[in-house]
Amino acid sequence: MSKRRKRKNTPRTGSKPTATSEAVTSARKSPDSFNPDYSYVKKDLQTIGILAGIFITILVILSFIL
Repeated sequence: MSKRRKRKNTPRTGSKPTATSEAVTSARKSPDSFNPDYSYVKKDLQTIGILAGIFITILVILSFIL
């Protein structure tokens, strides 16, 4: 078994944020920056649901026939 090393928590020095950290935090807070389109996923899930319903109906009908 391999030994795992624990990370040491080191406090950050300096109280002033850098320009890159300001850009990252402002990008995370803005809801307009990440807006994916999942319309194709919704259509695929509807198709899967319809097919599942059809197959279950066929199986129920076949259970009465056979």
